[in-house]
Amino acid sequence: MSIARSRVFKQRFLKELEGLSEEKINEVYDFIAFLREREKLSTPMITKLSEPSFNRIWDNEEDSAYDDL
Repeated sequence: MSIARSRVFKQRFLKELEGLSEEKINEVYDFIAFLREREKLSTPMITKLSEPSFNRIWDNEEDSAYDDL
């Protein structure tokens, strides 16, 4: 997303927030916090879940020189 487009989107988003009740604003904030937390967790989780598949490829004699790196 370009900087100008991002700025326009942020302005529209803030305008929409202004029309919400405090209760709804808290819900939006909680949802944003949830998205950020999920984003932080997803990368390590995906890495951990993919390890068994990659171990079949990486665990071989040809690549043993890289094991100590």
